[in-house]
Amino acid sequence: MRAHAADQLPADSTLLRNWKRWESGNSEPDGYYKALIAETFGTVTAAFFPPSAPRGEAELIAGSGMETVEILARLRSSEVSNATLDALKITADRLCCEYPYMASEQLRVEGRAWLRRITALTDRRLTLAQHQEVLTLAGWVALLVGCVEYDMGLRRIAEGTRKAALTLGEEASNAAVSGWAYEMRAWYALTQGDYRGVIAAAEAGEAVAAHGGAAVQLAAQRAKAWARLGDRRQVETALDKGRSLLESLPYPEDTDHHFVVDPAKFDFYAMDCYRIAGEDRLAEMYAREVIRSSTNPDGTERKPMRNAEARITLGVVAARGGDLDQAVSYGRRALVGDRKSLPSLLMCSKELATLLRERYAKEPEAASYLDEVRALSAN
Repeated sequence: MRAHAADQLPADSTLLRNWKRWESGNSEPDGYYKALIAETFGTVTAAFFPPSAPRGEAELIAGSGMETVEILARLRSSEVSNATLDALKITADRLCCEYPYMASEQLRVEGRAWLRRITALTDRRLTLAQHQEVLTLAGWVALLVGCVEYDMGLRRIAEGTRKAALTLGEEASNAAVSGWAYEMRAWYALTQGDYRGVIAAAEAGEAVAAHGGAAVQLAAQRAKAWARLGDRRQVETALDKGRSLLESLPYPEDTDHHFVVDPAKFDFYAMDCYRIAGEDRLAEMYAREVIRSSTNPDGTERKPMRNAEARITLGVVAARGGDLDQAVSYGRRALVGDRKSLPSLLMCSKELATLLRERYAKEPEAASYLDEVRALSAN
């Protein structure tokens, strides 16, 4: 296998463990190892691993959490049934709904595993409609994985995943997937300080998906960029456009879905714009509303990443009002959550840190918070 491998393989002990699992049937090699095994034995992949083998489809259905009473029937068929695609859609939606609170590494591993399973179906005999559906589902999961990778600070990898999702959306002729891929580009640019890049990505995305949820969020990202460029008129124009479009859309069935813009999410974006613009009263109002709508009655936080940025906003307002203790308290609470979007959290935390450095440079509490932000940046 090493003689035929184009890339460096893991240690012999790891290869041996994998090989034993493959031989026992406890797991199946992925596409790379299938091709390598076939080449090692001087044959082609399909000779060892026929693409029509129905086992994978049953695993997809079972993994979705659906009832498995029809698995035996599907095992006798080499066709991909509509029920299987429905199961995949349920799984993709579930993953997207787990984004706000599932640990980043866990969600990335699970998302990538399902992405491999979904794309493997393209080797099966599909109708044109089914082929488009598989590409669309792969696009949604790729978008999710790209978001999680960027949250983790894996900037280069996340951009590659985003581009792959964009390609899948284009191949599937799915404007929603393509629109969200551009929205992610706008988000990446915003957190990297490329505000003109945000506007360019928003324009490209709106040209593809002008009337969906992605367009609402693109308008919001554009507003956030204009706020940082200091153009208040353009901020209001972009926010008004987003609000108008959101009003025209039906209320979403599942507000936990990451690629759904609910009214509370738009409040979250408005909060950011007004904080940057120095409109403390409006910023505080929106921040408190974001925390209220993102927290269950029992105190459990449904949207911990939104709440973190809302607390930073309250910290900024407190610092501007002369309340250092309150500002540091809000700032620290924003940093302690288990689920973080590192680039976004750092962007907002540095805004509070800059304010504290300018106004409270000699205060020990301010210095302590600045150290905590620097430590987060180092991670």
